[in-house]
Amino acid sequence: MPKRWIGFGRAGKQAMVACLTLLPFHTLSAQEIIPPNGGVVRLMPSDYAILESPENRKDLPCTVTPDKAVLAFDLKYHLGYEVSVPIKELAGLENQLTMVFRVTSQDHPNDGTYFSQHFQVPAIDHDEGGPAYLDGSFNVGEGKYHVDWLMRDRSERMCSFHWDSEASLPPKDKQMTLDIAADAVQATDPEVFKPEPPIEREQKPAPLAVKLLVNFAPQDANSAALEPLDVRALLSMLRSIAREPRISKFTLVVYNMQQQKVIHRQDEAPQIDFPALGQAVKSLRLGTVDLKNLVQKHSDTDFLTQLITSEVKDPKAKLDALIFAGPKVMLDDGLTPETLKQFSDVRFPVFYMNYNANPQMNPWRDAIGNAVRSLKGAEYTISRPRDLFFAWTEIISRIVKSKLGRPATADALMH
Repeated sequence: MPKRWIGFGRAGKQAMVACLTLLPFHTLSAQEIIPPNGGVVRLMPSDYAILESPENRKDLPCTVTPDKAVLAFDLKYHLGYEVSVPIKELAGLENQLTMVFRVTSQDHPNDGTYFSQHFQVPAIDHDEGGPAYLDGSFNVGEGKYHVDWLMRDRSERMCSFHWDSEASLPPKDKQMTLDIAADAVQATDPEVFKPEPPIEREQKPAPLAVKLLVNFAPQDANSAALEPLDVRALLSMLRSIAREPRISKFTLVVYNMQQQKVIHRQDEAPQIDFPALGQAVKSLRLGTVDLKNLVQKHSDTDFLTQLITSEVKDPKAKLDALIFAGPKVMLDDGLTPETLKQFSDVRFPVFYMNYNANPQMNPWRDAIGNAVRSLKGAEYTISRPRDLFFAWTEIISRIVKSKLGRPATADALMH
């Protein structure tokens, strides 16, 4: 029987698949909030009684392991949990597992948010052994929360669990503005490339035009897949920029160094088209290399040189800033000194938002960092959500100062 991890919302579990014995469950519906009907959430009477009871039920044996609240790059706290069930308890004909849980803010005890989730369980031989694992998560703002959780099968066997969690910014980060209100509870959105809500753009004193050069690639340049954590981090960088009301024109150039090609482009658009970007990213075939790139010596350096030169020196562009973003691009041969000298007359500020999840493992400046340095630009290492918040706060401040005629460029900064 094939085995796999089944989950809905926690990052990083893929690395555990090889060492776990797991059921091939099928999700019937996404984890979703149960809406009120006439101001009241309608549950099965038995479900409501279990959620209200402080005792943990074990008719259906299971173990629930809650995680601590983690602030993600989307500037929301993610609260997750893991559930294990002995496979022998599910042996027999096809079954269905239903999860129902309630999340309540300590400051609003009468306003719980209810969730549901269903999993289809295939027929299982009685000689199957080991545990099956499921997981879940939801988003919260700062606050203290109580969770009442249950899972039942078609025979109405119950497993229930109750726990408390807290989400709180450390004192040094209190100035951060999260993308979710305090005490708020939200479902995890599975669509990462959804469009941004309309932004009312400022037209005075001077709207800004920026160009973004984004290397949409995994941390490991040789990886055959984009990990969900990397995708969300890169998208969070773009969404932070897209939500800036002082920017009125976006030129977006998305490329992939492994494929050595531009995969998506928008010119002077009023907003970033995230669904179109998603289609382009999904079409990537990582782990494959074009034959012509194999036979052409230094093809990666040639591609990056041509890309940066054409975009930085574009005579049609009227830019207030150029922003590079993405993981490091480590090349055997970087851009030549002759190429870098061409950028000496650039008049707009340049920035590099370098996504580096493990800066201790790779502390060296990459090819893009060297180019940004020659442009007298500033480089910011983005390893954690707080890095993104504070980097963008400084970048937009410097862009505005430059637009208003005050000096904004400086020698490259390493943060």
